[in-house]
Amino acid sequence: MAEHQHGTMDTTVQEKTYSSFLTFVTRFSIAMVFLALFLAVFAT
Repeated sequence: MAEHQHGTMDTTVQEKTYSSFLTFVTRFSIAMVFLALFLAVFAT
């Protein structure tokens, strides 16, 4: 069994995925706020 050396794993893919996830969540949250404001203003 190979010995694990802390800090040697390439985490580029994980960092890109996490960044994409945060971008999606931020944009989705902003869209939901605008949708709620739209409904509050124009819904009867």
